[in-house]
Amino acid sequence: MSPANPLTLASGMLLRSMMRFLRYGWLALLASGVSAQEPSSEPVNRLSGPALVSALREGGFILYFRHTSTDFGQNDDSMTSFEDCAKQRNLTDKGRNEARAIGAAIRELRIPIGRVLASPFCRTVDTAMLAFGKAEKSLDLRGWPASNADPTRYAPLRGYLAAPPIAATNTVLVGHGNPFRAVAGPPHLLEGEAAVIRPLGGERFEIVARIRVGEWTDLLKVAAHSAK
Repeated sequence: MSPANPLTLASGMLLRSMMRFLRYGWLALLASGVSAQEPSSEPVNRLSGPALVSALREGGFILYFRHTSTDFGQNDDSMTSFEDCAKQRNLTDKGRNEARAIGAAIRELRIPIGRVLASPFCRTVDTAMLAFGKAEKSLDLRGWPASNADPTRYAPLRGYLAAPPIAATNTVLVGHGNPFRAVAGPPHLLEGEAAVIRPLGGERFEIVARIRVGEWTDLLKVAAHSAK
């Protein structure tokens, strides 16, 4: 019997490895609770310009902010509590100024704000306080327990995104990029970026706009032009 062709053996081993990867990788994906078709946080029924400002003035939306600019030379690995700001990744001076500017623009645009909830990390609470002067701390915005393998980890956050605000106001949530992407899909929110969300009840919601830090100035110009 002639010896097996090494190239044929290698091709067969590669094919079997690929099949095992596809089979077990798919099972792992299903076990993690992640959909094979990840949702997208890109707005579908998009609002922009004067229509966006007018809608926000009427209330009824959720404004989900990722915290503003932070120092990536820091991390949360050795923090002992949420109050232990010295051992967390914190806002930079730029981030603090961004938060103040966002709050000032929203006030100038006369957008009514009701509840303001923030993840209990220092960078999220500081963003909320600097922008809106208040913050209810909630671990639901971070996702708890802190295990990516737990499919229920972000269920409370989804509930907040789908819950109608107090009448004639908008609810503000100040959180992190990863939890929002886990619930709403890519692309990732930039630091300081906001997703404008229309709650649809139950666990349903739709994203109607994404507003980056510098775009609040654009909305101020739009509003001023419309008022003429």
